[in-house]
Amino acid sequence: MTQLRLLTIFKSKLWYRLFLLKSLPAAFFCGLNLNSLTEERSVVIVRFSWFTQNPFRSIYFACLAMAAEMSSGVLALVHSQHLTPKVSMLVMGMNAEFHKKAVGKIRFECNDGAKINRVIEDVVKNQIGLVCETHSKGFDEQGDCVADFFIKWTFRQKSK
Repeated sequence: MTQLRLLTIFKSKLWYRLFLLKSLPAAFFCGLNLNSLTEERSVVIVRFSWFTQNPFRSIYFACLAMAAEMSSGVLALVHSQHLTPKVSMLVMGMNAEFHKKAVGKIRFECNDGAKINRVIEDVVKNQIGLVCETHSKGFDEQGDCVADFFIKWTFRQKSK
């Protein structure tokens, strides 16, 4: 699958929802929405709802983490899924800082596409495993920062 084709599939609401249902059912049921996607940047939306709430009437931290992870993970997919040999990716660690109660619509932005691409190119070129730390920032509807997530992805070339 080419990089452009994957971008096109993810930009189609129907194909994106089918991808979630098949590959990430928890994200499907939480209603994660891929708002925008380029090779450099992605924006994922999570909304406060009965399904995403915690007992304190805000969005449960795990739903926020899911949206943050997806905002960087979709960039990693765009840069890795078209390669031969295949590159595997896995979350190695995550650190989060919460700044404000998350209610309403929360927008997670990750602008690390170029950084992710460089790491994946190094993995393929040098046939070694590498770690890439990404940053996803969550904003509420007023534009205030709700949370910062730092996600460590590990990439390695799959054996043939």
